[in-house]
Amino acid sequence: METNKVNSAAEQLAQWKSQGIDFLYTKGTNLVGAVLIIILGFFAARLVCRFLLRWLEKMNLEPPVRMLLVRLTWILVMALFILIAMGTMGIAIGPLIALMSVAGVGIGLATQGVLANLVSGFLIIFTKPFRVGEYIEVVGNYGQVNAIELFSTTLVHPDRSRVVIPNRKISGEILHNYGTIRQHDISIGVAYNTNLPQAIGIIQNVLAANRKILKDPAPAVAVKDFGEFAINIAIQPWSNLSDFGATAAELKLALAEAFRANRIEIPFPQREVRVISATPTMAS
Repeated sequence: METNKVNSAAEQLAQWKSQGIDFLYTKGTNLVGAVLIIILGFFAARLVCRFLLRWLEKMNLEPPVRMLLVRLTWILVMALFILIAMGTMGIAIGPLIALMSVAGVGIGLATQGVLANLVSGFLIIFTKPFRVGEYIEVVGNYGQVNAIELFSTTLVHPDRSRVVIPNRKISGEILHNYGTIRQHDISIGVAYNTNLPQAIGIIQNVLAANRKILKDPAPAVAVKDFGEFAINIAIQPWSNLSDFGATAAELKLALAEAFRANRIEIPFPQREVRVISATPTMAS
C-alpha cells in the first residue's frame, strides 16, 4: 500500500516536472519578457512618481494629500505594466478587464456618496477656493479652516468646537471666504451735543494704541446714522483672525474708558412718560 503511494507521488512529481519543462520551452521567452516588463514598470513608476511629487510640492498641497496622489499614481502605472506583462505571457486580459469594469461599476454604485466626496475633495484641493487657516462661511456653517482632506473639510469655531463638512456639500455652493484677517463692526453712540470731530479723534487714538489693529487695511471710522437717543459712530478696524475675539473686547473696554476720561457722554435709552388727566364727565 505504501509502495503504491510512493509510486503515485513520484509519477505526479515527474508529470509536474515534465509540464514545467514544456512550459519553459514554449513560454520561456515570454516569461523572461514579462519579468523584464514588470522590472521596467517598477522603474518607470518610480520616475513618474518622482516628477509628480516635485510638481505637487510646487502647488503647496498638504503632505498627506501629496503622498496619497503619489501612491495612487504608482499603483496605476504598475497595474498598466502588469497587464502588458500578462498579455506578453499569452494570458487573455480582455475578460479580466471586462470583469474589472463590471466590478468597478458595482463598487461605484455602492459608494456614490464616498466617490462624490472624493471628487469634490480633489476639486477643492486643486482649485483652492480656500486654504487652511482662512475663515469661511458655507452651507450655513462658518469657522476657521483646520484641515482639508479628500473626503471632508474641518472648520473650528471660536469656542474650539469642530464642524466636519462632507466635501460634496461644499462643491457648487456659495462660499464666503474672509481670508486670514477679519473686519470688526463696532458701533458706539454719543449724545447729540457731542463734538463729533473730537469723538472721532479719540476713537482713532484708541485704535492706533492697540497693536493688534492692522495698519493696512486702514481702520474706518465714520458717522453711521442718527439714532433715537444718540448719534451712532461706526468703527471698523481690521485684525488677524487669531486675534479677532480678544481685540474686540480690548477695543470696547478702551473706548469706554477713553470716553469717560474725556467726558463724552454715551447715552442710554430713556422714555419720557406724560400723564394727562382727563376731566371726569358729570353723571346726568
